[in-house]
Amino acid sequence: MFADLVAGLNALPTETVLVLELVLVFSIIPLVLRPFGAAGIFIFIAVGIIAANVQVLKAATFSFYAAPIPLGTVAFSATYVATDVLTEYYGRATARKAVWFGFSAMLMMTVMMILAMGYKPMSVEEAAASGMEWALPNADHIAALYMPQATLLIAGLISYLVSQFNDIFVFQKIRSWTGRDNLWARACGSTAVSALVDNTVFSTLAWMVFPWLLGQKDQVVELNTLIFTYILGTYWIRLAMALLEAPFIYAARWFLPDADREAYEARDKDSGERPVAA
Repeated sequence: MFADLVAGLNALPTETVLVLELVLVFSIIPLVLRPFGAAGIFIFIAVGIIAANVQVLKAATFSFYAAPIPLGTVAFSATYVATDVLTEYYGRATARKAVWFGFSAMLMMTVMMILAMGYKPMSVEEAAASGMEWALPNADHIAALYMPQATLLIAGLISYLVSQFNDIFVFQKIRSWTGRDNLWARACGSTAVSALVDNTVFSTLAWMVFPWLLGQKDQVVELNTLIFTYILGTYWIRLAMALLEAPFIYAARWFLPDADREAYEARDKDSGERPVAA
């Protein structure tokens, strides 16, 4: 069944699959928010971080951009939307905790998969004797997915922390400048800025700084490639998501568990500020 689904998706234009992914990922946020509250968003962030770090190993071509673009942008960018939801409705402390939660999830997943890869693979004879020939190629497949170069892992973790904490800071700063009613401004602005920070930090570390420090000069990309392929190549998708983010954060208020929404409205009332208009 899954093979048929993938084959069907492969037959579609990549732009169509991109739209489907955007709709699906954005829809998951309110779906996990309603039954689970902040805990659901924590889980979404953890899954999004792990999924994005696997998806980035695959690239796709689009008709409106010359070079192939690494995947993972949608899943990772959605974590900024989730962080903004937490910042708005649960407060900065909860959002910061979610950032560390996502960081820890990625780190733990990496450790667990390294341990799994540490088991000696079966020989052809052992697999044949046990009827598990199907498992033989899986060791290489798993290694390809979960054994990234240390430079990519470290660059990813650093850029994640820097950009997510920046997102929370910018979100709060814009709110202090524009007032609580201008949710669209802080939602779009914080994500747009933080996405550029993430792309810049990760790409610069992974494809220039770390390879240069480790003497891997063959992996150091040219400045033009760094800027226009790795930094700006996926930024337009993240910028588009930033512009689409505000309606989802407005709508998220009505998906809050009843007790959480009442607590949020009570905080607004106590602070003398009007609740966010939906």
